[in-house]
Amino acid sequence: MESSSNSGDGGVAQVLVEEKGSARILTLNRPQQLNALSSQMVTELLKCFSTYEKDPIVKLLIVKGKGRAFCAGGDVAAVVHSINEGHWTHGAHFFWDEFRLNFLIATYRKPQVSLLNGIVMGGGAGVSIHGRFRVATETTIFAMPETALGLFPDIGASYFLSRLPGFFGEYVGLTGSRLNGAEMLACGLATHFVPSSKLVTLEESLTNVDSSDHFAICAVIDRYSVQVPLNENSAYNRLDIIDKCFSKKSVEEILSALEKQSKNSSEKWIMDAIESLKKASPTSLKISLRSGCRALLVDKDKNPKWEPSRLDLVDDKRIDVYFSKVNDEAWEDLKLPERSAAGVGLGSKL
Repeated sequence: MESSSNSGDGGVAQVLVEEKGSARILTLNRPQQLNALSSQMVTELLKCFSTYEKDPIVKLLIVKGKGRAFCAGGDVAAVVHSINEGHWTHGAHFFWDEFRLNFLIATYRKPQVSLLNGIVMGGGAGVSIHGRFRVATETTIFAMPETALGLFPDIGASYFLSRLPGFFGEYVGLTGSRLNGAEMLACGLATHFVPSSKLVTLEESLTNVDSSDHFAICAVIDRYSVQVPLNENSAYNRLDIIDKCFSKKSVEEILSALEKQSKNSSEKWIMDAIESLKKASPTSLKISLRSGCRALLVDKDKNPKWEPSRLDLVDDKRIDVYFSKVNDEAWEDLKLPERSAAGVGLGSKL
């Protein structure tokens, strides 16, 4: 049986819900926008996850995207438009609900299998990486591109990036570098790698499990999984250099270490990392939020004018503002509820 969320985007349902036995399949359905999360989609996903956790009939959730993307992130352009119109709280409430969804997924009492076929970025990672099973394919492209947008990796990214081997998480989060499916599997962001040609069969097999037992579900995915080698030029093969450079205490020191390393090596990933850091918002690189998403997501001229324009102009006092309480009596900070997974202390699912 298949149902739809409330209509949006010209009357088209943004989240498709399919019932197959004890499984529920949630399909993100904004393919023209690469399934970017709208406020409506976040609301609908919150409703689905909350309802199914309490429903004894539902034992498994499968999440996927329609088209060539799983989910390319949150619909930040819509947030920026609302801010430009003087409604900053609209964007704040979008992130409020998105973070509640991320937290619910991270503490979910039933297994979730995310089929990460195609693009997985930003908010797309938030609705998948926190879940129990993350299935990558040969088409998967993962990234946290926020620093190039004047944002910072949110959606609980500091939780899962900090748990990657060495300082690989710092590398991924600061540079916005793209990872393929093999790299996701190697570093732990993905739990399995399944060729995209087998996803339909895998999905059908999962709907026949009729169990919430993680081992039973893992055994099914294992039947379709393959081990894939890393490309020879993958940055993950150079964790020694990444750890050496990205373990520094400041962005300036990281950039300096990379530039020093580039004098002794012509590896492309090093040059790409340097270029990305120099193009990104200096404030965002120091874990903050500024107005830089104008150029890439709104005006699309790819010529962001950061303010401040250089790392050395971003001092600690400027950064402190982004971690201080909102100066608005009408605003209430987000408070996440106390939750535990069936009475068991929660830990990383990586």
